[in-house]
Amino acid sequence: MSRRTKPRKRRGIVPAFTPQVEAGAPPGAAIYLGVLEPADAAFSLIQYGPSDATFATPSSVEEILAMLEEDRVNWINVNGFGDIEALKTLCGYLRVDPLSLEDILNVEHRPKVEDFGHYVLVVGKMIRNLPDDEIEYEQVSFILTRSVLVTFQARPGDCLGPVRERIKSGNAKLRRRGSSFLAYALLDIMVDNYFSVLESLGERLEEAESTIMEGRYNPAFMSVLQRTKAELNRMRRVVWPIRETVTALQRLDTDLLEDGLEPFLRDLHENTVQALEALETYRESAASIRDLYNSSISNRMNEIMKVLTIISTLFIPLTFIAGVYGMNFVHMPELDERWAYPAVWGLMALIAAGMLLYFKRKRWF
Repeated sequence: MSRRTKPRKRRGIVPAFTPQVEAGAPPGAAIYLGVLEPADAAFSLIQYGPSDATFATPSSVEEILAMLEEDRVNWINVNGFGDIEALKTLCGYLRVDPLSLEDILNVEHRPKVEDFGHYVLVVGKMIRNLPDDEIEYEQVSFILTRSVLVTFQARPGDCLGPVRERIKSGNAKLRRRGSSFLAYALLDIMVDNYFSVLESLGERLEEAESTIMEGRYNPAFMSVLQRTKAELNRMRRVVWPIRETVTALQRLDTDLLEDGLEPFLRDLHENTVQALEALETYRESAASIRDLYNSSISNRMNEIMKVLTIISTLFIPLTFIAGVYGMNFVHMPELDERWAYPAVWGLMALIAAGMLLYFKRKRWF
């Protein structure tokens, strides 16, 4: 499928890189499509079998291809799309369709699975927390063959470290399985990381709810809540197709998926469903917190208006009395009496006290 327009900019993000994509680009054109400038390409190669594992950082694709071994699992990780020609060379060796390379380079692609016979393309999304309390979304694409798994990332840094550690430590379950089990393990750690992100978003919602219950309002409260709600909505748009992707993997009829993988894929599917259920719960909580905030603000305003109304009502008769004796008529008998001034003040105090007592009995405050 050809890409005929530039990728749409997400609101609130100023892109550091604007790809030049002409309308009418041919299908399968190897053009990077992303918001940020692509990083320089960096490669790593992990090869393992039941008895050992080797880790290497080749400097070129040609060096990687010379090191591949058919009788071992070869995990090639590509970090950065700055060298398109190197990606073409690697995909050409694996006989990857140009349309697949196009999907890999479009880092805003929807998650999916496609079976091309001699390889399977899986497009997934990695979500992780950053130290500055931001959430990063990154596409991770998989090219799965019988003995080779290639993962593509636009930028360095990922959440796949635990899988590398399991390979290094000699994890028997992982070491004795093939490349398709490795692909499952990577997808599983990506989905597990969804729960870490959801936990951080849930903590934000709990803090927001506590703020409302304790009455600690601040001008930034609503903007923080809206950002959290926007993150939940964005995350839902990512996790929902991931569930469809795992379902498609379960139904895939190919020899590239080794025997005995079905129970693990079922477990992965259940995890995605749980992540979606947690997402829906948090989205409902965010909406409820917003309604609670609006209701508390409205109640607070009503309390303020009630106090101001009572004060205004108290001053109505007092203003009337002050107005009467402020008319400056010559013949006003009370003005000549020595007790008139304190008497008027006493009358005004009695009226105010009587009205407050009446309001109290009516439970108006």
